[in-house]
Amino acid sequence: MKLVEWKIEFRKDWNKYFKKFDSNTQKKIFKKLKKMAETMKPRGLHRSRFCVEEVNQYRIVYTYDDKTNMKSIYFIGNYKQYEKWFRSLEQNTIS
Repeated sequence: MKLVEWKIEFRKDWNKYFKKFDSNTQKKIFKKLKKMAETMKPRGLHRSRFCVEEVNQYRIVYTYDDKTNMKSIYFIGNYKQYEKWFRSLEQNTIS
């Protein structure tokens, strides 16, 4: 079985909360992002097009494209921030 390397891209405003984290937390999250560049089975997010990865109490929300081997990061934050982000996403979809 051949392992596929994924490219990681960051979407607009992905770091709204991330930039406020201390450097140790940011390092842990970047370590996870590096692992995400390897083949990993995605975990879907509440019947949406998004997937989620966890780093302790932090969440990384992304989409992926098998054709281009691209993972697009939309959000990184703690669980409370993640819930707020997801609710705003649902409201924008309903509106």
